[in-house]
Amino acid sequence: MLADRLNALFRKLPAWPIYIVGPLPGIWLYWQGATGALGADPVRAIEHQTGLYALQLIIAGLAVTPLRGFAGLNLLKFRRAIGIMAFAYAGLHLFTWAALDMGLYWAQALGDIVKRPYITIGMAAFLLLVPLVATSNDRAVRRLGAVRWRKLHWLTYPAALLAALHFVWLVKAWPLEPFVYLGAVLGLLGLRVVAKGARSASRRKGAAAPSPTAS
Repeated sequence: MLADRLNALFRKLPAWPIYIVGPLPGIWLYWQGATGALGADPVRAIEHQTGLYALQLIIAGLAVTPLRGFAGLNLLKFRRAIGIMAFAYAGLHLFTWAALDMGLYWAQALGDIVKRPYITIGMAAFLLLVPLVATSNDRAVRRLGAVRWRKLHWLTYPAALLAALHFVWLVKAWPLEPFVYLGAVLGLLGLRVVAKGARSASRRKGAAAPSPTAS
């Protein structure tokens, strides 16, 4: 099967190159901004693109479990690195807004967070990512225990949804692109609901099955 061949390939690939390759688009983006290659408003271009990279990586991490359940592709070993890179780009997006756009005028920045709903939603999404990246290591899994760690990482779902809504809300012309990303997030969350329902139905069916009797 194709999935088996791909999984054999994935097992041979390490996850660490993601930490090397992942930052390169951000570095190139800032280089373009510094050299005037991003047009008349480079700060706005960097804000947009770093936020888009973060959302794309969040969706990629969200897709790992459905791909395993529905397509048989096991990408779990890459999910931690994908999540950390998603947080890195979300942080770069926030830094670009706070430092380059707002000029580190914290009173004005805090005022915008309160007054502008799309910024409020984006900040909420970022704050939900903080405990996820802080516990994305084996030591945290051992300290929290597997059950508590998994429950904490359910924060991925509202973070992904808020990030997608942030993108939809900030774009005033209502183009198709933000809704594609929102649809992707909703679709992946829906697949998780379907998979959970199927597992629950299977457990109920197994519990209801009569036990074999001795002959």
